[in-house]
Amino acid sequence: MSADQLTILPPDHSLKGHVAPPGSKSITNRALLLAGLAKGTSRLTGALKSDDTRYMAEALRAMGVTVDEPDATTFVVTSSGKLNPPSEPLFLGNAGTATRFLTAAVALGQGRFVVDGDQHMRKRPIQPLVDALRSLGVAVEAPTGCPPVMIDATGRFEKNRVVIDAGLSSQYVSALLMAAAIAAEPFEIELAGADIGARGYIDLTLSAMRAFGAKVEQPSSSVWRIEPTGYTATDFHIEPDASAATYLWGAEVLTGGSIDIGTPATEFTQPDAKAYDVISAFPHMPAVIDGSQMQDAIPTIAVLAAFNQTPVRFVGIANLRVKECDRIRALSTGLNNIRQGLATEEGDDLVVASDPALAGQTLPASIDTFADHRIAMSFALAGLKINGITILDPGCVAKTYPHYWDALSSLGVALDRG
Repeated sequence: MSADQLTILPPDHSLKGHVAPPGSKSITNRALLLAGLAKGTSRLTGALKSDDTRYMAEALRAMGVTVDEPDATTFVVTSSGKLNPPSEPLFLGNAGTATRFLTAAVALGQGRFVVDGDQHMRKRPIQPLVDALRSLGVAVEAPTGCPPVMIDATGRFEKNRVVIDAGLSSQYVSALLMAAAIAAEPFEIELAGADIGARGYIDLTLSAMRAFGAKVEQPSSSVWRIEPTGYTATDFHIEPDASAATYLWGAEVLTGGSIDIGTPATEFTQPDAKAYDVISAFPHMPAVIDGSQMQDAIPTIAVLAAFNQTPVRFVGIANLRVKECDRIRALSTGLNNIRQGLATEEGDDLVVASDPALAGQTLPASIDTFADHRIAMSFALAGLKINGITILDPGCVAKTYPHYWDALSSLGVALDRG
């Protein structure tokens, strides 16, 4: 989408129809990396084709992996099982999964690797992963604590055990888990402290690893033991993206509609599917919502909360400050642009005042998305009930859901791209 803004025109009808969300970003990028580390040819179906997964695919190609795309939802990955040093830095845009996962994976390569991203990725922390790799004897530098990361890899870890601080992101653990299976000996990962980002994403990692032949045991909630099996090329199907589904579930309850997304909420394995029960309770969502295990769904629920019958406090969301943008600040800014006082930041909690009477009003508001796809897609929901909601930089949805605006249009939502 070339327009730099888009205004949603509230529909005068309930939204009904069928919309198939794209494939899971989280699972697609895990599967792409594992296929790149497996010797042979893997076929990944149901995959997401978006900015984030394109960056991962291009990085693998730059390291000697063949990645073909025979259709809109398939990757065919052929690899020698090794990642070769690229001739230039690996540019990964603002793809956190690709950046963290590859940083650990290339540490077991041979030669110099530079992992970098755009201006937004260069503000996202990676120091805990760098510290963990350095403790394993890897020559790695990240001068700012964020990308770019420079790795001089020798093909091995000097130790077979690492302690990682995953308080900022579970992606650090996932990155080490996936790399560990290609190490030379059995490997153990232990959490430093009890805090961890959405633990459900580690379950996604383990499931994908096992599908590609890895053997992992978990003797306790904070320890994983990984055998040095390497990976076996395989055919792997990717389920739809649960985070993307939250926007459609939200549109359904806001308009009293019926949107068939093709997959029952109970069949998702991704953590954000937990949001379905909360969204289904609208307009009587609970007074306190813990977002720690469904972080990417919080922008959706926070916008819905503006129309809830009673105020909502979001807790356990401190990690949202280090996502594609500071999502707590972006949400409070956007909601207060709609009406001052609608949202309040209290430490790392977000309190949404809630007012069902907002529906049907004309409240012109330009929503700064901060180049964050989830801010754009969640605030579009406000435009289903309020006149005058304009999304700035609507093209940023290409990060994970390139056809989001088409999906809304297919349900009868009019969009002014002027």
